[in-house]
Amino acid sequence: MEVIVCVKRVPMVGGRIVLTPDGQRIDTKLLGFTVSPHEECAVEEAVRLVEANGGAVTVLTLGPPEAEEQLRDAVALGASKCVLLETGEREFGPIATAEAIVAAVRERGGYDLLLFGNEAADTGDFQVGIRVAHMLGLPVATGIKSLEVDPGSRRAKARRQYRGAEELFELPLPAVVTVKEGINLPRYPSLPGRIRAKKAAVETSTPVWRDDGLSKRELSLPEVERRHAEVLGQGKEAVPALVSVLESIGLLT
Repeated sequence: MEVIVCVKRVPMVGGRIVLTPDGQRIDTKLLGFTVSPHEECAVEEAVRLVEANGGAVTVLTLGPPEAEEQLRDAVALGASKCVLLETGEREFGPIATAEAIVAAVRERGGYDLLLFGNEAADTGDFQVGIRVAHMLGLPVATGIKSLEVDPGSRRAKARRQYRGAEELFELPLPAVVTVKEGINLPRYPSLPGRIRAKKAAVETSTPVWRDDGLSKRELSLPEVERRHAEVLGQGKEAVPALVSVLESIGLLT
């Protein structure tokens, strides 16, 4: 069984977000990079399917040369091959991204299952997996939380939760599936996996960029409520002010 998983290099955003002076990008000088939790689960699901049925997992990303780090992370978890579609300074929108992935899939061919995270962790796009399926003429199921594959019958069963009910999709293979965090619990990389990842060859190519007709004006950050602390005083001189505060919030009557 041949499975390809598409992942995206995104900034780790555990703290305050800062934009570049021109408002075009997130300033990543002090941030690390990772892939989204959805995509981590997609890699784990692919590895489990191949462990159960045989075959190989290819992980693919579209991004700068530094995205090799995320590909090697996936190899450490059990992926066999990794492909980098190097973008350089170009910013690929969802249409151009889908076209680049489709070209790479057609060039390599033979995949039984194409897995994506349900949405991009940085932009929130839900488009790429669906666009890839449409361009390839393949069935697609999105938001999946449970996946079963029967290589013998060449069919997959995909389940998702929607408004309190479970939906079941039966798909002929090959198919495209976008998974959500929680479909599984991703494993930690083993020491042999890390060693294998360091030695892994990364297949690199340059995809064709096409203007999708969209342009970015600028990014903006949401308004954040600013809070401040006020020192009421020191020692017994602060007691009247403290009592007043406690009365104002209803703790004293």
